[in-house]
Amino acid sequence: MVRTQIYLTEHQRVELSAISKALGKKQSELIREAVDRLIDQVGHSRREVVLREAAGIWKDRKDLPDFKAIRAEWDRN
Repeated sequence: MVRTQIYLTEHQRVELSAISKALGKKQSELIREAVDRLIDQVGHSRREVVLREAAGIWKDRKDLPDFKAIRAEWDRN
């Protein structure tokens, strides 16, 4: 692990301390869990954006085979 220093507001520090005591976990552990959740949320949203942006990027290409015809041929077999 890499040691990192962060600044918290007084309210954040008090609430984090209370949650830490209630759950029996270290504050650093709670912060790591929160960062992991944020990474998962943002990563998922970022993947959705990339997929949406990529949707249809080949729709006007004329140099590609007719995929509908190829799929129809596969379905017949």
